Amino acid sequence: MTAAETDRALVERVAKGDRAAVRLLFMRHHARVYRFVARQTGSELMADDIANEVFLELWRQAPAFEGRSEVSTWLLGIARFKALSLLRRKKEDWIDDDDAAQVADGADTPEVVTMKEDKAAALRRFIDAMREEHRTVIDLAYYHGQSVSEIGEVLGIPVATVKTRMFYARKKLGEALKAAGYDRGWP
Repeated sequence: MTAAETDRALVERVAKGDRAAVRLLFMRHHARVYRFVARQTGSELMADDIANEVFLELWRQAPAFEGRSEVSTWLLGIARFKALSLLRRKKEDWIDDDDAAQVADGADTPEVVTMKEDKAAALRRFIDAMREEHRTVIDLAYYHGQSVSEIGEVLGIPVATVKTRMFYARKKLGEALKAAGYDRGWP
């Protein structure tokens, strides 16, 4: 096994029963899956459970992986499905996004850091207030770095629909930021 071994090659190894390959994929992708689910559910407990279930599902479904998408996209799709399923069945206490502290850039002055944190918190509130379909595309694009085609695959919708949702989501965010007195620039 090489350090540069691709995710696809690791999935092939998982399909053959290689537990070490599952552990490596877990180390590479667990944090991303966890953050995605935490944002989708608003619950750290649910996110932890679902993120672990995603890798159990990877173990079970590896032989069926066809490689039509990136492994990370496939895992996020599994995570989204599991999160939506669990949310339909179960209600939990929601975490407060204000409690999720952001690491400040050491080069910024305390004043700039405060302005960034304030704008980021406002932006997260505006995103959280959006309809689920808009919130999800923004989350996948900006917080998880997914491309339009990857988002379409995770959500199971056409690329054109992703673009339309992204357009309206950005428009609504811009309007909300402007109404709240925030400039488009950063901070």
